[in-house]
Amino acid sequence: MLSSRKRKPFLRAALAGFVSALALTATLTTGAKADPIAVLDRYGAFVSVEGYGANVVRVTIATEKDQALKGPGYGLLPGAVDNSGFHRTSDQGGDSFASSALTLHVDAAKAPRVPSTMEKYFAPQLPPVTLQVKNARGEVVLNMDGWSMAPHTVAGEKTYQVGASFKSPADEHYYGMGQNQQSVGPLDLRGRTLDCKHWYDAPGGETVCVPVLVSSKGYAIVWDNPAETVLNAGINGATSLTSSVGERVSFFVITGDTPADIYGAYARLTGKTPIPPKAAFGLIQSKARYDSQDEILRVAKTYRQKKYPLDIMVIDWFYWTRMGQLDINPAEFPNPDAMNQDLHAMGMQSIISIWPRFETSGRYFNELDAKGYLLKDEDGRSVDGLPFRSDRTGGLIDVTNPDARKWFWEHARDNVLSHGFDYPWLDETEPDLVPDGFFYSIGSGDRYHNVFPLLHVENASQGLRAWRPNRRPLILSRAAYLGSQRTGALFWSSDISPQWEVLARQIPTGLNMTASGIAYWGNDIGGWQYLPQTTSYTGTPLVSPAGAEETVGQNHDYPELMVRWFQYGTFLPTLRLHGDRKHTEIWAFGPEAEAIMARYDTLRYALVPYLYAQAKATYDTGVPFMRALWMDFPHDPTVADIGTEYMFGPAFLVAPVTEPGQTRKQVYLPAGTDWYNYWTNEKLAGGQWVTVASPIDQIPLFVRAGSILPLGSAVQSTAEKQKIVALKVYPGRDASFTVYDDDGLSLDYEKGKGGATATLHWDDHAGKLTADGSREPFAKAPADLVQVMGH
Repeated sequence: MLSSRKRKPFLRAALAGFVSALALTATLTTGAKADPIAVLDRYGAFVSVEGYGANVVRVTIATEKDQALKGPGYGLLPGAVDNSGFHRTSDQGGDSFASSALTLHVDAAKAPRVPSTMEKYFAPQLPPVTLQVKNARGEVVLNMDGWSMAPHTVAGEKTYQVGASFKSPADEHYYGMGQNQQSVGPLDLRGRTLDCKHWYDAPGGETVCVPVLVSSKGYAIVWDNPAETVLNAGINGATSLTSSVGERVSFFVITGDTPADIYGAYARLTGKTPIPPKAAFGLIQSKARYDSQDEILRVAKTYRQKKYPLDIMVIDWFYWTRMGQLDINPAEFPNPDAMNQDLHAMGMQSIISIWPRFETSGRYFNELDAKGYLLKDEDGRSVDGLPFRSDRTGGLIDVTNPDARKWFWEHARDNVLSHGFDYPWLDETEPDLVPDGFFYSIGSGDRYHNVFPLLHVENASQGLRAWRPNRRPLILSRAAYLGSQRTGALFWSSDISPQWEVLARQIPTGLNMTASGIAYWGNDIGGWQYLPQTTSYTGTPLVSPAGAEETVGQNHDYPELMVRWFQYGTFLPTLRLHGDRKHTEIWAFGPEAEAIMARYDTLRYALVPYLYAQAKATYDTGVPFMRALWMDFPHDPTVADIGTEYMFGPAFLVAPVTEPGQTRKQVYLPAGTDWYNYWTNEKLAGGQWVTVASPIDQIPLFVRAGSILPLGSAVQSTAEKQKIVALKVYPGRDASFTVYDDDGLSLDYEKGKGGATATLHWDDHAGKLTADGSREPFAKAPADLVQVMGH
């Protein structure tokens, strides 16, 4: 055990570094300081109130006034403060701050009194602060009844555990808080305790902290603290958020009657979700790992020979000579430039994995160590791996240091990406090398546990924009934080196992992740971890394993699982095949599986016009297009806890099959509309559970009455010009749908130019479709493409 004398020099240096480094990075990563509407003194508890537009208010509480006056932390955009719509009134009951959308009331301080005998020993020593937030109709939606600052020492630093508690009515439901893979079906977080932290080894699958808590009462809390945070949701009538390190309580409250109100405000606070390159909506082919240039090209050419659409080929790890060497092994990839030229000629793009770890024997470790660019231990030494995981793969780049960020990006760009690769995959962004107990340049890893993915991915995103002006960045990222949606990253649920139970966990996991403002989420289709070559399943699989033995061995039910997973993936924001298997391609799981997966691959590409329109809508509104039922049907109480099905844009209701041998599934059709079975066109009333036939080639899929579904022409990749060749109309009410198309690659859409927009209108009574705007996306006049379903 190191003595405190040996620890103190580096701890003092780390704390001093925290001050200087934070000043260097503040303009990039933290909100700008602005004058609040008011700073209230509640007998020594200072409460700062700021407006961020009419439906957002920030509350900061601290025992030191300078802490209450500090700007918001990482992930929040500078310049978002807008107090103009608020006015203040005060009376004996306290202070109120009202806008057209909300009213914040901070209760007056209670007069000091002599504590009781019990209170002398157990009562909080903090001055009490209580407050309420009302919506535009004057209804109380949030009631904070307490706050806490408990002193303790973390990583040698005297600090506090900070938190706030809120009353929780029995009919309140909670969603969001990032990625948590505990549930196999229920969605509502009520009654659950969650660790909001990046945790690769979480038992149910990796957790990712995006501290946005969305309530069914029409508000969201954005918790402004990057340390490990614990949520207790609706337990014994209370909801609390508690962070392990901090000197203040800071949070935002967003109010709104619709998802657009809430997610539009969240985008104002933390950044808009950009439109990815159109290739992101096609099939992405990956494996752990393709071990040569020849194998990459062989797989790509096979897709083209079989005429299965494909957009992106991915090169995963260990294409390098050493971890952190930032090179490409010439023995396996002798000419990556030519390889990428061949892929581009086939209408494909490429992604390559770049890790933030540096092996001690690699060419850069000594340089990075000398410059102080790696995560440090308490004695100032660069951390090398994780003994508890037998991890010996080097030091972690300190992305909180702007010079280290610059170094990493320039070397990744010049050494790897410059060989013709289109986009980076930034793996290990949680990171695996847990920072707790160690030190970044800005302070302890405990204090800044959750910031790594934001800083690391945004660094690459900004680098890509500077390197390739007017070209959209795309990054695969394994973790996120507040504001990560603005980077152009596609997020996925990490290294999950190839099991039926894991497939079931993905659905509620993804819906709470998208509810946290992370619209582009997916998972490794088929599961990433090593596939056991045997199985304990004793039934007869619905997909024959014949022809798949080289991939699955005696695991004879895996092709069925793969088919069901691919069907689900067809209705995810991103569709990416991946896994630690000998083969992961569509044809690797036997002829029966291949035929079904190829059919869904074709369907996915037919849906690209629909998906791309949703991408534009998410950019404009902030609302995710893969979303839980409660967003579209807030007045149907049955949907509050359903995490087994979801909406995919405004039209589709998707209910994936997650059990082996299942050919019938119970599906809830939300009230307030009729529904059409996509496969049979049967029309059913909403507000009921129905038993749906789900043979192995059909995922339960419904379309809401009053939907217009554009379908695109057959293409081999999104590099081909695709025209809309059909407009499926599902009658039952009037409908509108806005089609959007552009070059799929440039940033012109951010400037409001370069795109073709057409708004379609369906008059249900007249049975007629009209269109306003561009005719460019359509193969014929829109009225000539109409197919009315159910007639």
